[in-house]
Amino acid sequence: MRLFVAVYPPEAVADHFASCVARLRVSAAARDGVNTRVAPRPNWHVTLAFLGEVPDERLVSASEAVERAAAVTTPFEVRLGGGGRFGRGRFTVLWAGVRGDVPALAGLSRSVRRELKRERLPYDPKPLRPHLTVARPGDRIDRALVDADRAALDAYEGPPWRVDEVVLMRSHQGPHPTYDRLAAWPL
Repeated sequence: MRLFVAVYPPEAVADHFASCVARLRVSAAARDGVNTRVAPRPNWHVTLAFLGEVPDERLVSASEAVERAAAVTTPFEVRLGGGGRFGRGRFTVLWAGVRGDVPALAGLSRSVRRELKRERLPYDPKPLRPHLTVARPGDRIDRALVDADRAALDAYEGPPWRVDEVVLMRSHQGPHPTYDRLAAWPL
């Protein structure tokens, strides 16, 4: 199964962010039938560790690792703010950034990864770049529109939220990815 560890914004934060996303050109293009791959609201999250494919029999080990990381972390406050673009052309991804106690978020990510390593579980070793993926428009809309959306996301400042839970998720790939919440632990 394909796993990742994440934090999710609460409903009030997602409501606020949804009003920003609705005004983006990628959203307008999606409403007009262009496949800009705007991330559905239930998929909005900030990834702390991506494990990739993990055998079913290792799920307990993954759960125990995340539980240990959560147990040594206290809640902290972040907000969605700023944004940008990864990639170019057909690989373009628009994202919202994370502000606030980013060092605590990074610490939680390090703790999760350390515990995954202790369990000899795979994870993507790339450094944490905290963000929430908004859309994967690729080259399906004009680059100037993508740049305008990047600027709009960069100007966005969402309400703060208390990160008090970490979640182990399963993802299902495909044209419309879906995620299953497997377990969550309080900080």
